[in-house]
Amino acid sequence: MSEQRKLFGTDGIRGRANDFPMTPEVALQLGRAIAHVFRRRSEPAAPLGVRGQASRPRIVIGKDTRLSNYMFETALQAGICSMGVDAVQLGVLPTPGIAFLTAGMRAEAGVVISASHNAYDDNGIKFFAADGYKLPDELERQIEALLENGHVSDHRAHGADIGRAYRIQDAVGRYAVFLKSTFPRHLALDGLRVVIDCANGAAYKVAPEVLYELGAEVVPLGTTPDGTNINDGAGALHPEVMARRVRETRADLGIALDGDADRVIMCDAEGTILDGDVLLLLLARRMKAQGRLTHDTVVATVMSNLGLERALRALGIKMERVQVGDRYVVERMREGGFVLGGEQSGHIVMTDFASTGDGLMAALQVLAEVVETRRPLADLARGLEPVPQVLEGIKVTSKPPIETLDSVMAAIADATRAVGDGRVLVRYSGTEKKCRVMLEGDDAATLQHHAAAIGDAIRKEIGA
Repeated sequence: MSEQRKLFGTDGIRGRANDFPMTPEVALQLGRAIAHVFRRRSEPAAPLGVRGQASRPRIVIGKDTRLSNYMFETALQAGICSMGVDAVQLGVLPTPGIAFLTAGMRAEAGVVISASHNAYDDNGIKFFAADGYKLPDELERQIEALLENGHVSDHRAHGADIGRAYRIQDAVGRYAVFLKSTFPRHLALDGLRVVIDCANGAAYKVAPEVLYELGAEVVPLGTTPDGTNINDGAGALHPEVMARRVRETRADLGIALDGDADRVIMCDAEGTILDGDVLLLLLARRMKAQGRLTHDTVVATVMSNLGLERALRALGIKMERVQVGDRYVVERMREGGFVLGGEQSGHIVMTDFASTGDGLMAALQVLAEVVETRRPLADLARGLEPVPQVLEGIKVTSKPPIETLDSVMAAIADATRAVGDGRVLVRYSGTEKKCRVMLEGDDAATLQHHAAAIGDAIRKEIGA
């Protein structure tokens, strides 16, 4: 159906590098399609240069540290320039930094080459519009239609109209200045020892630099990318590494980012892991006290623990739930005029600062609360009593509608009756070939039993 997105998941296009759809050939066509769509959107309002000629539209391209990014960057650049649009290379930069520079440089769009938390041999491509927000479904469908009909090449530029490519040398510096501007000017991190795990990913330069310049004693981890070690036993997917280093160095706290640095997991001085739900509670409490939490509301996803909802309610804060994916969190925030939202996985969105999830920026707001209150993070993180929750990710070969899988539906029905007032959620990942199962309720043994039953049914039907 034309209304369905075939290539795009919840976070752009993603897959194994050099296998369809993540091939240089597709990237070339994607570059052409995005350039064509945004060139047409910008033409009516194109400003005139000093000689009365319209300025050429431009699209920025940034990436993480994956080996395959060289070929995708080159292919995207070629496609963009072939359509008469300039391609601006930002180099290695966190996803939120690319969103920031897309808007700050008044570019028509931004392109991120990253598979976020996935292993190095996966890759992905996602886009930001001129305002730094992710593309709406409508524009993604337009881009897919251009790829399907094959006519985008008919609009190639010629002669002097062909686009140029150039690199911004100080992209990391520009983003670092922005990050520091979100930290209160009257505060500093002097006296704090902070472990920062960059997952050998996009923040390996900027994260330690920002913390150091704000006064912290920095203990870096995951800052030696080699193209193949991104997310490998490091970062937000493996926060135990950060926690162990915090205990070894007697640090005050730890920060773990994922490969493209749009999500964060933290730990206190004892190494206790603090996920996105805990961070949302801490930040909501801080922002409400400061009068900054619009409508006293936080947006979270269906995956956030019921304990978060209860803790927020005790503070007089409402929580709205949306489907999984930070794009849906942001959409609801913009619709409702809310300024704080996020996911249990560590995406924290604060739209009074940024247009997308930013792991390091969120961590800086937590650090500001630590410094301003002069209280340890363990103390500030109290208040969330999580309800038992079981999460499982099952590899699948295909993604047929769940409701068409009779044995899976029967297992879900059994689980729903067993958990009573709890929750049962079964859904496909938008970025991986996985089916995710979440059960929540008061009895952990019951949850484990029914999660295993649902998982077994999925494996029999469509397991990889």
